Amino acid sequence: MTTPAAPSGPRASFGERLIAAIIDGVVVGLATGILGRIGILGSIVGFVVSYGYYVYLEGSPSGQTVGKRAMSIRVVGMQTGQTIGYAGAFIRVIGKIVSSIACLLGYFWMLWDPEKQTWHDKFANSVVVPVSSYPVSNWPG
Repeated sequence: MTTPAAPSGPRASFGERLIAAIIDGVVVGLATGILGRIGILGSIVGFVVSYGYYVYLEGSPSGQTVGKRAMSIRVVGMQTGQTIGYAGAFIRVIGKIVSSIACLLGYFWMLWDPEKQTWHDKFANSVVVPVSSYPVSNWPG
């Protein structure tokens, strides 16, 4: 039996990612809650805005949502250490749905994964890293 490989670089902790997700949940929740009061059309727009929020910000050159910025972490490509782009961010958002299905198992996966990847990170071939190791030139980029 072989031992799993050590992480290839510094990674954001579960706690940092959790707090960032809570902050983002509040931001998105407020926006969708306000839009949802408009009616069915507002709910549809709220849905698009919520997913667009993650695709736009995580796909931008900074790779940071509001929560990730507050926690000084960012999403980068596993092999490149650079932005995952909008297509990669879209795949990552779809992966978040899958990560949620089995009692959030996909989110907890990072606790024992050698690269600290969640399922949605694996889908998009991304990792979440500290800004101190992977600086951001400007936000959102």
